[in-house]
Amino acid sequence: MSDLPETPRLIELKKIGGPALGYLSVAEAEKEVPFEIRRVYWTYHTPDEVERGHHAHQRLRQVIFAVSGIIRIELEARSGVVEEFSLDRPNTGLYVPGGYWRRMHFSHNAVLLCLASEEYDEEEYIRDYEAFRKEGE
Repeated sequence: MSDLPETPRLIELKKIGGPALGYLSVAEAEKEVPFEIRRVYWTYHTPDEVERGHHAHQRLRQVIFAVSGIIRIELEARSGVVEEFSLDRPNTGLYVPGGYWRRMHFSHNAVLLCLASEEYDEEEYIRDYEAFRKEGE
């Protein structure tokens, strides 16, 4: 394994099928998804004026999909570097390693599906932005 830090990246899954019958995409743990999946959750009916996120994770890794609608995600590294991603295809996910502050905006019909590397643990969250930024100094 590389000594370089992990960085966010888009993961495009194969689309199987066609317009006549529809499509199927598959995400398998430790193949398309670069970790063992320990938790799956989804959010929906998020009003489009609401900004979600406002936290980081210490070690939790995620692959986030917009299975419907559009989700714009802003990720900030502890160094202060900000990257923006737009998820608008159900076969494209965003890999988010630990240590990235996130802000998310949803279209009115967006459904976010998240594959997570860990079970829920409130202690693993970083919810104070100033504390997050201090860790990067």
